[in-house]
Amino acid sequence: GAPDMNSLVALGSSAAWGFSVVALFAPTFLPDGTRVVYFEAAAVIVTLILLGRFLEARAKGRTGQAIRKLVGLRAKTAQVERDGQLVELPVDDIVVSDLIQVRPGEKIAVDGIVTKGLSYVDESMISGEPIPVEKSADTEVVGGTVMGVALVTFLTWLLVGPDPALSFALVASVAVLIIACPCAMGLATPTSIMVGTGRAAELGVLFRRGDALQTLNDVQTIALDKTGTLTEGHPELTDLTVMNSFEEADVLRLVASVEAMSEHPIAAAIVRRAQQDGLSLAIIEDFKSITGYGVSAVIEGRKILVGADRLMTREGIALDEVQTIGDSLGQEGKTPLYAAIDGHLAAVIAVSDPIKPSTAEAIDALHDLGLKVAMITGDNKGTAEAIAAKLGIDEVVAEVLPEGKVEAIQKLQLGGRKVGFVGDGINDAPALARADVGIAIGTGTDVAIEAADVVLMSGDLKGVVNALHVSQRTMRNIRQNLFWAFGYNALLIPVAAGVFYPVFGLMLSPALAAGAMALSSVFVLSNALRLRWIRPTLNESKTNINADRGLVPAAAV
Repeated sequence: GAPDMNSLVALGSSAAWGFSVVALFAPTFLPDGTRVVYFEAAAVIVTLILLGRFLEARAKGRTGQAIRKLVGLRAKTAQVERDGQLVELPVDDIVVSDLIQVRPGEKIAVDGIVTKGLSYVDESMISGEPIPVEKSADTEVVGGTVMGVALVTFLTWLLVGPDPALSFALVASVAVLIIACPCAMGLATPTSIMVGTGRAAELGVLFRRGDALQTLNDVQTIALDKTGTLTEGHPELTDLTVMNSFEEADVLRLVASVEAMSEHPIAAAIVRRAQQDGLSLAIIEDFKSITGYGVSAVIEGRKILVGADRLMTREGIALDEVQTIGDSLGQEGKTPLYAAIDGHLAAVIAVSDPIKPSTAEAIDALHDLGLKVAMITGDNKGTAEAIAAKLGIDEVVAEVLPEGKVEAIQKLQLGGRKVGFVGDGINDAPALARADVGIAIGTGTDVAIEAADVVLMSGDLKGVVNALHVSQRTMRNIRQNLFWAFGYNALLIPVAAGVFYPVFGLMLSPALAAGAMALSSVFVLSNALRLRWIRPTLNESKTNINADRGLVPAAAV
């Protein structure tokens, strides 16, 4: 009751085969001159259709391999406390009563109960709700007339055609059924998408949604996060200016103890410096992560605040003359942070995150493609502008909170412009979801990867250029296929119906019709398979997709 392209193939080949059986075993039932067999037509039809499907299956198989690579991105280990030590163990080795430490943004390795800490967990795969859920202590974590043309063709030849009318009618109607089969049109788009996405995966670009391949081709602006996207994401502490009433070692010990509970790369840099100086981290109480501002905790009865200048302003702590120190550090491309102890400013800290070697080349390539490049970051304005000037970035939006990144994306989208956003952190997830195309750095957090449409398996920004190249080549390939398939069918259906017979005495046999139809499908498939040999625009540096995404967990489960 719902005929499709398979119905045309089945009806056409069955008609050719059935007529041939009658002509071979009961020829007396047919008029003289019509006793012709078309077994070869039926065989060729089925053979060529199967050949086309074999080629299609191969394309699907390659895509399946790519999807399996994507599945391989999931975490296979967890940080488990054993005998007072934090040990990384395979998930299969976790047993009941184990205490597991989980960083914000990571997937929960096993079901359990939160024993301490406060964070947000993405439960969208279970609940279907995209908003992360707060978790604290004691909470659980877990087509229509083709056949009509053939019928009209058959009746026309049968009623007004020359003798033997039945033979002419059968040949013409079967030829129309075969030629009209929209196999090539049906294959034109999905095959190109499958081969294109498969090749993209081999180049380190995983399209999690098929329509992202088309949308990426329409993107006019690429917006980039800074930390971990433009930069290495492995910053180092470069400056520590302590106020007169505080000791450097004590301030560094307290600040590192608080930052040890954060997953941010800057926090990891501070912890590394303290460890290098041989400082022991203190036991903390009442840890809080203040999104977009910084962190706070109580240590040895003292309240510690560490974060951007806006955190100090929010808490009523005057920066006064040290503000110029922070501005100067920012102009050098460093990220200034401030630490306060019991409501008093204790230190100005600077962390420098080196720019990835491939970043400048990738941005130049994006400009060569006619795209605008923007940077959206929560970092200090001076730092952001210094980096943007060095890299030739067109627009800078700095000192934004996570929700501010969404607003920045919306502004870039004004006038109907298509925007792609590239990020890697948990705070980038809303912007990745809001952009027309969200592109996650594969070495980033799991939440960012879950929110993205495209995943770059390496941490190399050149992958964005290669993703755009694959998208453009694939869309051009689809247009070629559709033009060929539609034009081919539209031209040959009248030929198959016999419009040239009255003038030239020519008829298109079902066998030739099958060959022509199959040739169209094979052309489309062969053209799509050319995408397998797409070469990367820029060669990426080899980066481990399962690289460490942080040092110390922020919540214990």
